[in-house]
Amino acid sequence: MASAEEAFMEAVEEGLKLSKRLYFGKDRSVAPPKPSPPMSKNPNFYLPTAPMVYAVVSDPGIVDNPDIPSYQPYVYGRCDPPALIPLQMNNVSMEVDCYLDTVFVRFSGEWRVHCVMGSKSCDCRLAVPMGEQGSILGVEIDVPRKSYHTQLVSIEDERGKKEPGVDDGAFLRPDIFFLTIPQVDGGTNISIKISWSQKLLYHDGELSLCVPYCFPEYVTPASKKIPRREKIQLNVHPGDRSEILCKTISHPLKERKRQVECLAFLYESDVLTWSNTDFSFSYSVPTSCIFGSVLLQSPSIDDIDQREMFCVHFLPGTQQGKKVFTRNIVYVVDISSSMEGKPLAATKKSLSAALSELSPEDMFNIIAFNGETFPFSSSMKLANQETIDRAIQWMEDTLLVGDGTNISLALDKAMEMLSNTRNALPMIFLITDGAVEDERRICNVAKSRLSSMKPICPRIHTFGIGIYCNHYFLRMLAMIGQGHYDAAYEADSIEPRLQKLITRASSTVFANIAFDTLDELDNAEVHPINVPDLSSESPLTISGRYSGKFPEVVKARGIIADMTCYEMDLKVHKAKAIPLDKILALQQITICTSKAWYLEDKQLEKKIAKMSIHNGIVSEYTSIALLMTETLNKEAEAVAKQKKTPSKTEAEKTDPKPPQRLKVLKNIGIGFGNVKATAKNISPGFNEPKPPEAAEVFAKAASDCCTTACGYCCCMCCVEACSKVNNQAAVVFTQLLASLACLGCITCCIEICCPGNDN
Repeated sequence: MASAEEAFMEAVEEGLKLSKRLYFGKDRSVAPPKPSPPMSKNPNFYLPTAPMVYAVVSDPGIVDNPDIPSYQPYVYGRCDPPALIPLQMNNVSMEVDCYLDTVFVRFSGEWRVHCVMGSKSCDCRLAVPMGEQGSILGVEIDVPRKSYHTQLVSIEDERGKKEPGVDDGAFLRPDIFFLTIPQVDGGTNISIKISWSQKLLYHDGELSLCVPYCFPEYVTPASKKIPRREKIQLNVHPGDRSEILCKTISHPLKERKRQVECLAFLYESDVLTWSNTDFSFSYSVPTSCIFGSVLLQSPSIDDIDQREMFCVHFLPGTQQGKKVFTRNIVYVVDISSSMEGKPLAATKKSLSAALSELSPEDMFNIIAFNGETFPFSSSMKLANQETIDRAIQWMEDTLLVGDGTNISLALDKAMEMLSNTRNALPMIFLITDGAVEDERRICNVAKSRLSSMKPICPRIHTFGIGIYCNHYFLRMLAMIGQGHYDAAYEADSIEPRLQKLITRASSTVFANIAFDTLDELDNAEVHPINVPDLSSESPLTISGRYSGKFPEVVKARGIIADMTCYEMDLKVHKAKAIPLDKILALQQITICTSKAWYLEDKQLEKKIAKMSIHNGIVSEYTSIALLMTETLNKEAEAVAKQKKTPSKTEAEKTDPKPPQRLKVLKNIGIGFGNVKATAKNISPGFNEPKPPEAAEVFAKAASDCCTTACGYCCCMCCVEACSKVNNQAAVVFTQLLASLACLGCITCCIEICCPGNDN
């Protein structure tokens, strides 16, 4: 049973085979698609590495060059599921804005339906890969006589209406969004504007971004006459007027502007082929110690919350990041039956690497749990090499899956072990792939116990695996425990993301952070309520709303690695050139969704839906709707321009019709877990494939047969050969090939579709 990713890649592979039917004449600037490596060697070979558009082809008979129709033998059968033929891209431009730790990307491109007859039409599928923690913000599509754009709608308003189709739009995987464009004529151009946000990465004092921008060679137009121009614009906004030092860059950008508020770069050039590498850029804010600042902004007129906004942003600095707290760590690991296989193997490998990074003065323990708990030791152990080796061997011998998921018992034991911690930072790492019924009670118990554990209470860091665990429960638990949260929605990302979370949480340089002046603000709301610690591996952002006057200086205090008090004054700046509301919206929506789940607050859910619609960020309580606007055809536009003073009736005719809602896509939120799947010990559910129907199996077999025949009989050498023979020979060859094709299909049906049938 193929996953969604595998099905997508198989469809693209079939589409590339079908594209061999296309004939571009002698005016071809690029070679035909090269044979791809086996999928076993490169499992993600056909996944998009830049925004791409595909023709969705069910009937292979419509595949042909709309400009140069060529002789094509009739193809029997249908592609079920449809094949995906990558469309050729005519131009591309991208604008990237970096603000604090957030990146906004606006991508524009034009694709041509070069593979479908001019008299036919097909659906087209847009695929948008995004960078770290990517969130789709909007899509605008222009085709002849029609335009489309996305808009968020409340799920509450859509309840009871027609069920949306899965193929209309969703996430192929967490970093790849797709959207289906209905019925586009062959030979027409599709202009698309896409916007999304993603996060900057931080390491060794450098902020870096990586935008998917690697185009396969087969999207380059075949004709030499089509100009190919590529444009990239990059703007870096420090916000707090910090100095910026550029480090690395992937494309030849030229500096166009260097001011206090903005650093601007531009790259624009005519190219032979499109970019074959992702767009990357890194820069640093030179400071040797912990650095922080405060940004203020007033709400817009249409903002649902008219309180003022503030944002506290910390950078760990370069020198301070080398010294971290002594740590007492308990790793709480889910070994329920659903973790069997790659999830548990990746978890063991990550924990082994984390143990090897501990210092000799650190202490640790491991608690495995399913229906019961299995501790490595009855007490905390020093992280010497002998103990670490024993722990790694213990994991190999003991961490075997079993039934049940009792998070509460394991978490209680972990907090009990850390209750008497002195001169160290206590931490709990909870790793699970399941959802349980007593999650709110777990949060309540943790909140009660942590409030009584002073002066330094254990930090609870959570990691969710797959789509069946309740990620909002894990977020809420991490917020209660002043910890960090992360997740892996696909098996291959478990190990790197878990190691990243452990490294980030274990590299704390500033803890117990508090602000004296924020408590004095009128009607203040802070996200998150419990301020997490600052790590040397990541910036820290705290946001909120308030009424009244904000102080000119904010004093932040806490403790550093030697357990001494540390205070710093944060300068306050007005965020004039920074869209603070857009930057903070995703964090606030996510935190509020966790609170709404925890408190079962329906009013807060409605507020989140309004925030989501206002900022264009998808939430659990909104869905994406695709709206269509009909526009004038070229003939009507020409007539309208010739008339200088059109009458009222004529003016009304030239106006485009108001947009109409075409479809509402399936909700693309991650949901609130699946307790039933956890109770049945079902694997994490990285993808939920649909089992094929019997009719689909037969149609697929016929499609494979015909596509294979097409790959050999309809290659370019055959087409070119037929063009050089006389009419009589062409007729003979046509009859011969048709006979062979029929015999081949009959043989295929006998040997593949109906094995064992002697009649």
